[in-house]
Amino acid sequence: MTRAFDDPHRAFYSVGQVAELLGVQAAFLRRLDAERLVRPARSDGGQRRYSRHDIGLIERVVALVEEGLTLAGIRRLLVLEDEVTDLKDKLAAERAAHRETRRRVT
Repeated sequence: MTRAFDDPHRAFYSVGQVAELLGVQAAFLRRLDAERLVRPARSDGGQRRYSRHDIGLIERVVALVEEGLTLAGIRRLLVLEDEVTDLKDKLAAERAAHRETRRRVT
């Protein structure tokens, strides 16, 4: 039986909880949302709700900030990483299709 809590993308945590958990200011979390680095879900009342996946991403952003990157630089890095992941997935699919075609021909 799969529980909602087992889903890493299920948004459970409030701004205050995440701020305390990670040792950051709530304002920093709101800034990450405003800068579109981490886009938390919203409750019915409009409050931000973070998933475990979001929390992991925030930890990564914090580490990159500590290394000296700006939020704009981090956003660009994350976009490029997503593009690379997509391209790798497409390449793998193309290679698999090519192997299947070669298998059928021979």
